[in-house]
Amino acid sequence: MEQKKRKIPERQCLGCGEHRPKLELLRVVRDPEGNVSLDFTGKKSGRGAYICKNVACLRQARRKKSLSRSLECEIPDAVYEALEEQFHAGE
Repeated sequence: MEQKKRKIPERQCLGCGEHRPKLELLRVVRDPEGNVSLDFTGKKSGRGAYICKNVACLRQARRKKSLSRSLECEIPDAVYEALEEQFHAGE
């Protein structure tokens, strides 16, 4: 008996716009209190957006303000800098 292929969920990177499997991307989440952080597990509660696992995509998303639009909140520069630090720490 032939087994069905499991569908691999895909998400779009806000920086480069490429569609990739969800596990290859990092989730940026805005929690119910309004705090923005990186979600390395993909299971934090809140509104999420996805970015490739490289800093260039984060910078591009910042320049296009696509992260602010997707998370439906204004993101201060200090948060972007903290996200970059988390990015380097998570690698």
